[in-house]
Amino acid sequence: MNNIIIREMKTSDIEQIMEIESAVYGVYHWTPQAFITEIDSELGIYFVAIDKTTDKLVGYGGFWLILDESHITTIAVVPNYWRKGISEKLLQEMINSGYAKKAKWFTLEVRASNIAAQNLYYKYGFKSLGLRKKYYQDNEEDALIMWTENIWDTEFKTLFEDLEEKLKLKYDKQAC
Repeated sequence: MNNIIIREMKTSDIEQIMEIESAVYGVYHWTPQAFITEIDSELGIYFVAIDKTTDKLVGYGGFWLILDESHITTIAVVPNYWRKGISEKLLQEMINSGYAKKAKWFTLEVRASNIAAQNLYYKYGFKSLGLRKKYYQDNEEDALIMWTENIWDTEFKTLFEDLEEKLKLKYDKQAC
């Protein structure tokens, strides 16, 4: 993880993003223009994860900020980088950005079958508050609707700060 850096997404990243989109989501994925629109939007806040050892983009994620609500639209990581904490680091970057922009809540939809992603969100205090039936167009899979409590509440802030420290310590140890 010490070889992974997170930075804001740029249009020059689109080609590598599309490779990840295809690998993770198959034929049903966002178009290059969708990413350009998201990057150019005043509401969109997007990040990429880059492996410094190869200078390759290995993940990305982003959200819309509408008033005080942050809606996570996407997180994806190259399959051979799964279970290395990259999605978690991207989520942390988004939450920190939400704090900087005075957001109060985070929300998202996640596939009902994506237990790994759900577990990450539960770990960060998200709760499942509903279901969108047949939400995903590729297979009509349901989506769980997940929300955090107010991220400024002491309980959430303490949880978030503890998880940030744990992830940092975990990867500092692995670097030794």
